[in-house]
Amino acid sequence: MGIKPSYIKNLGTALLAKQRENFSNNFDANKQQLFASASIDSKRVRNRVAGYITRKMNAKKRT
Repeated sequence: MGIKPSYIKNLGTALLAKQRENFSNNFDANKQQLFASASIDSKRVRNRVAGYITRKMNAKKRT
């Protein structure tokens, strides 16, 4: 999906800074964690943030 909007990046980065231990490199697990911990009403935005967090966790794992 190309370049992500800045609000997705900002939200994902803030959540990773506060709750990094709760997230993994599994998209479905991250989706469930976001549903439980963050108050994001839109399903689409929640899924995009979960995808961004998953990509960041996978990038960290590769390095």
